[in-house]
Amino acid sequence: MPKRARTATKRKPAWTRRHLLGLEELSAEELLAILDTAESFKEVSTRSIKKVPALRGKVVVLLFFEASTRTATSFNLAAKRLSADVVSFSVSTSSVSKGETLNDTARNIEAMGVDIVVVRHSAPGAALQLSRILDASVVNAGDGSHEHPTQGLLDIFTIREAKGRIKGLRVAIVGDIQYSRVARSNIWGLKKLGADVVVVGPATLIPRDIRQLGVEVSYDLDAVLPEMDVVNILRIQLERQGRSMFPSIREYAALFGINQDRLDRAKPDLLVLHPGPMNRGVEITNRVEVPLVAFLGDTGPAKYSDLPHVAKAKALLIECTFFDADHVHRARATTLATAVIGPVLWALGFPPHGILLGVLGGVVVIVKTIPDWHRKYKSEERRDSLDQ
Repeated sequence: MPKRARTATKRKPAWTRRHLLGLEELSAEELLAILDTAESFKEVSTRSIKKVPALRGKVVVLLFFEASTRTATSFNLAAKRLSADVVSFSVSTSSVSKGETLNDTARNIEAMGVDIVVVRHSAPGAALQLSRILDASVVNAGDGSHEHPTQGLLDIFTIREAKGRIKGLRVAIVGDIQYSRVARSNIWGLKKLGADVVVVGPATLIPRDIRQLGVEVSYDLDAVLPEMDVVNILRIQLERQGRSMFPSIREYAALFGINQDRLDRAKPDLLVLHPGPMNRGVEITNRVEVPLVAFLGDTGPAKYSDLPHVAKAKALLIECTFFDADHVHRARATTLATAVIGPVLWALGFPPHGILLGVLGGVVVIVKTIPDWHRKYKSEERRDSLDQ
């Protein structure tokens, strides 16, 4: 049986960002704050009515320019569980099919009163671009082969829960490293939390400069598998490759696929992850028996220490965490802006306007923050009960 995961420890809140663009820019403290907050959301998932009012009155738009089942569904459910209004964007029925640019599309949607934009796009840096032109918060749900931060956090969350720690673990990321945004998010997050990461795959699917990220490189899965604590298997992304990167699917499965023979030579408590969607019979054979397997995001029931459907629940935890963090940050920003405008007008030579706006601002701050303080108190009370 795996070690019991650590309960969420009390840490000073470290999340003050308006956007979530990738794990590369986050500190270890920010990562831990997210994981601990996600731990506290478990209680919400066990309720008969899975709703909290954290985002009541907020509008979340899912701006997906690529096909998605798992990510789009989990963000949709997470926003609704936090009581937000959700708008789903369809490329095929939008003005994008008429030639409208990403920037224009996003600005038009924001003008309708959107608070949070969750974007998935085939171009690396698309989320960063939107964060520079929008006032709304931007969450990156995958931008080309750059990053997929919520999937990376989901993987790290699962590893910590199964193993009880991240620091000191040996983690292998196997497969299509060249085109995988999940690989990069996992590398950034795991390295910052103290794990040793080894990337494994054909030479044609491993970037030449990948060692600059602080990882080891191996082209032989059988040589490194016996010493690994965790193996994260990546999908072969044929749609991004454009040309054949290895002789055949059969040869790839023989050299880098997870089968029972390989698992028999691995550690008995090896944790095997797959972010999905899976090419069955290629990355992992259909008949695999291993104590800890988590097909994260797969449409079928996940196996994880004999608990079904854990992947779906964990995905919702991660997305809920980010929506909640964004809500807290935006409330603070509103309070700060209101408190500052009055003195600024006074300094600019408009004393009457400054006094009036200052008084009105103070009233607005009190009215707007009392519900936030109450929610924060209830949230802390709930999290304290989880710690006990």
